Amino acid sequence: MLEGKKIVLGVCGSIAAYKSATLVRLLVKAGADVKVVTTAGANTFITPLTLATLSKNPVLTEYVKDDNGEWNNHVDLGLWADAIIIAPATANTIGKMANGLCDNLLTAVYLSAKCPVYIAPAMDLDMWKHQSTQQNVDALKSFGNIFIQPGYGELASGLIGEGRMAEPEDIISFVEADIKKKLPLVNIKALVTAGPTYEAIDPVRFIGNHSSGKMGFAIADELAKLGADVTLVSGPSSQQTKSKAIKRINITSAADMLTACEQYFVSADICVMSAAVADYTPVDVAQQKIKKKEDTFNIELKKTTDILKTFGSQKRVGQLLVGFALETNDEEKNAVDKLKNKNLDFIVLNSLNDAGAGFKTDTNKITIIDRRLQKTVFDLKTKEAAATDICQKILELMTL
Repeated sequence: MLEGKKIVLGVCGSIAAYKSATLVRLLVKAGADVKVVTTAGANTFITPLTLATLSKNPVLTEYVKDDNGEWNNHVDLGLWADAIIIAPATANTIGKMANGLCDNLLTAVYLSAKCPVYIAPAMDLDMWKHQSTQQNVDALKSFGNIFIQPGYGELASGLIGEGRMAEPEDIISFVEADIKKKLPLVNIKALVTAGPTYEAIDPVRFIGNHSSGKMGFAIADELAKLGADVTLVSGPSSQQTKSKAIKRINITSAADMLTACEQYFVSADICVMSAAVADYTPVDVAQQKIKKKEDTFNIELKKTTDILKTFGSQKRVGQLLVGFALETNDEEKNAVDKLKNKNLDFIVLNSLNDAGAGFKTDTNKITIIDRRLQKTVFDLKTKEAAATDICQKILELMTL
């Protein structure tokens, strides 16, 4: 959920600031771009060098960068962030935020932000329970800020009770869960296929195609970004998903792909079948490498099971099935025939006649045709951008 997210981490003057180093490391490991803003008090507990090294960005504390008058633009930083996490948040900073006080860079960034703000308090038991603190907390909650409840345990004072900053791992889990529950495809299961299939001739040779899997992988990542629980069934491909949450199943042949997909099709709400599956496979596979002896060599082929048509005949009410058509002639007619014959909700058409489209490229030029034969033509785009267009069509059909 945090891949590619721009996170401002605010660190206040608390003994719990030592946990911020771990929090930065976990955010970066999750794929976030992290910029740390500290209060002056925080720098007495943890050095900016530590946080800068872990975040790979300079740590910001003051409005003014240097004697030349350059400044850290709190407005730009607040607008840059996809989320702000203040951990640890002291009673002092919570009070300033609740009352609009703006005497340091962190509170100025907070007042400039348009994004969700997560607050992880850290203070002694009596400070946390004090009526003024709780009034400030209630005020911040009423503004839409999100509190991560402090933990119960031994505090720096020696008292035992609430006030411990939540553990970094728990903060990450909390933020990811909060982001995910707001996404449009949360609790939706998606099955995506990608890449080619290889149909064995002998132990070293196969019949295949030039598919790289780039389009299918981009679609899987975009669906995951929208909150879906994604299973990706991929033929041989060097591509990697950006989202660590995607379940990837590697297969080789068309028969392997059918077997793998059958396990997940029934429970899937969305099925995007973008793999370039072989239409034919050898009748007999040699057990040993075939030697070059004759001037000609014939291979008898048989049809593979049509995975898309099989699932189209099994599709339940409310289940969305998307197919692909890569054509070289009569493109639109062939795509519409496939759309109808295989009971698809929409088909994504591309043509090898379009420069920059098709196999192995980083770009694609697609046309989407839905079951009402409504056609949407898109310009040449990156495959990631094309995946966004495809997933927007999925969202549109799911809300009808």
